[in-house]
Amino acid sequence: MVNITHKTNTLRKAIAEAVVSVSSQETIDAIVNQKVPKGNVFEMSKTAGLFAAKKTSDVIPDCHPLPIEYTSIQFEIRDLDIHITSEIHTIYKTGVEVEAMHSASIVALTMYDMLKPIDKNIEIKNIRLLEKKGGKSDIKDSGEGITASVIVCSDSIFEGKKEDKAGKAIISSLEKNKVNINDYVVIPDEIAEIQSKIRLYAEDGISLVMITGGTGLSKRDVTPEAVRPLLDREIPGVAEAIRNYGQQRTPYSMLSRSLAGMIGDTLVIALPGSTKGAEESMDSIFPGILHIYKILNGGKH
Repeated sequence: MVNITHKTNTLRKAIAEAVVSVSSQETIDAIVNQKVPKGNVFEMSKTAGLFAAKKTSDVIPDCHPLPIEYTSIQFEIRDLDIHITSEIHTIYKTGVEVEAMHSASIVALTMYDMLKPIDKNIEIKNIRLLEKKGGKSDIKDSGEGITASVIVCSDSIFEGKKEDKAGKAIISSLEKNKVNINDYVVIPDEIAEIQSKIRLYAEDGISLVMITGGTGLSKRDVTPEAVRPLLDREIPGVAEAIRNYGQQRTPYSMLSRSLAGMIGDTLVIALPGSTKGAEESMDSIFPGILHIYKILNGGKH
């Protein structure tokens, strides 16, 4: 199966449709009047559809087991066609469109099985997805027009003893989100130097300053102490999202002192210095964090 461990849980919805066509009004009447020998067609097929929604991962190899938190199966008769819709909701890392289509198709198959003794010309057709919502595909925020500078705070990298990977991982993520990279620097863990760089970028009108390193608890980890006094407004929810995402992957995430806030119209975000920590932090807040620029621009970006 596809790896979805980097994704975050969001509300996801899908609606699928299947159509069962019968050959005569007599069949429709038998369904409506509950005269079908095998029983109540709508109730039986609906029950089968509910089971199918929850069992999709058992029969479709690449579908992930996920919590089905709402299912609604509806029927609408249009002449000799019975339109079936299956709507499914979940709060999870991946969507439920296959679950919705599987559910609708099993409803249709159950109806076929129940009706075949009285109608030999039934057709199942038009199994399709009508709608899906949720996940990153619903987030329309883009980094186009946004400039970013990346600061790597590390004594060892500055002295050439280690290679920077976290900063480059941040740049890669920014580029995927169409953010333009203005500058990339490596500096030591010194409050004065960190503050000097941040002030310079803010004065130059850089949209986004990303900092990696110095958010831990060692004596040389001073990035939060450097950043916080410069902020006009802190944005606690950003750091909460980063730590919550990390905590689902390692208990050590609670020790990170990541933070974010605004200096004028410049967004400053301080992330962990480890490559994995930086990558996971970017996954946790992008592209949603880019919505801030729509807010700053009065809804236009």
